[in-house]
Amino acid sequence: MTLVSIAIYVVLVMVGLGVLTMLLFGLRSLTFGKIKPLNIIIILVPIVLLGILGMVMGDWALAAIYTFMIMFLLAVAALLISGVRGIFN
Repeated sequence: MTLVSIAIYVVLVMVGLGVLTMLLFGLRSLTFGKIKPLNIIIILVPIVLLGILGMVMGDWALAAIYTFMIMFLLAVAALLISGVRGIFN
């Protein structure tokens, strides 16, 4: 094994530990009532979308690109709707 391949594994383990820590503290905050369940659902939308697209398409890299594009369009639409609603209020 080269140093680069070892570094890649170390980075993947660190990212995995970071995600696991965020999940654990998110669950802790949810059980203590510090976060609303709707916020958790909103955070899970891209993960679920990626899972569905990945399973359907079979190509996870392309599914990730499509997920990014869909989430970007949803964010732009939300900003547009918020701006238009602000004009009329």
